[in-house]
Amino acid sequence: MTRFLARRLLLALIVVFLVTVVTFVILHLLPGGPARGVLGVKATQAQIDAFNQSQGFDQPIPVQYWDYLLRLLHGDLGASYTQNTDVSTLLAERLPKTLVLTATSTILGIIVALPLGVWQATRRGRAFDVVTTGLAFVLYATPVFFLSLVLIILFAQVLPIFPAQAAQGDTVAALLSQPASLVLPVLAGTGVTAVAYSRYMRSSTVDNLAEDYVRTARAKGTPERTILWRHVWPNSLTSVVSMIGYSVPVVFSGSLVVETMFNYPGVGLLFWSAARDADFPVLLGVVLVIAVTTVLGSLLADVVQLLIDPRVRVSGAKS
Repeated sequence: MTRFLARRLLLALIVVFLVTVVTFVILHLLPGGPARGVLGVKATQAQIDAFNQSQGFDQPIPVQYWDYLLRLLHGDLGASYTQNTDVSTLLAERLPKTLVLTATSTILGIIVALPLGVWQATRRGRAFDVVTTGLAFVLYATPVFFLSLVLIILFAQVLPIFPAQAAQGDTVAALLSQPASLVLPVLAGTGVTAVAYSRYMRSSTVDNLAEDYVRTARAKGTPERTILWRHVWPNSLTSVVSMIGYSVPVVFSGSLVVETMFNYPGVGLLFWSAARDADFPVLLGVVLVIAVTTVLGSLLADVVQLLIDPRVRVSGAKS
């Protein structure tokens, strides 16, 4: 098992490295570069050349990336062109807020999705399954920005129960001090998470209900509730757990849209502002955080699978 985890960790480091390479090259090949975004459309060619020289953009891309990698290994993510602040400081301020939003939405979505998927599977083809499956497909096909817009119209304008704008504050405590303003952003993230995981849980449960061990347990007279929650439930969780780890990029991309729609002061809104202003150091910093979070989510999924699925433990020990 130790060799299995070590190999996964090595692959994770390679993935992060490749992500930084691809992102760095793509950003530096964009027409105009960061100079035009920082200096504005009226900047002269002389001003652009001076900016590129001061920032090292006149060097070949491999040289620029090597300098960036050396700074990165020393914990230096650079400084924002537009906010006059270190990128690490900006991320340290924004990341906890995004984690609060994404973690709350994901946890609530899972709490709703897992039992819902099981109930759908046990009532397959009945009215409850048909109705909830139809609603799930509608929500799954609904873009996050449109769902956020519907929530704003319904609960901030038609029924003015919650504010349309998320809480503003420099700390997580400041955001949590205004819980009503967090309801709509959390609902938007929870809806997307719940419908995706419920579909996976339903499919996994349906497959396991058709397995031989279920038929054997029923033949022995084992109560249906015991079969469902003691045998089918843990076996159905394995595929869902792996999906949770691998869906981290989707969660962060959804967070970007949700934060923009509700003006939530997190990493997603920071990324949007940096993309608009061509603030390359911030963009690279956010992409790096997303890459690291993604591989950590994948590793966590692997570890949880090792703990809940004996078959994975055996294969991991052999490898």
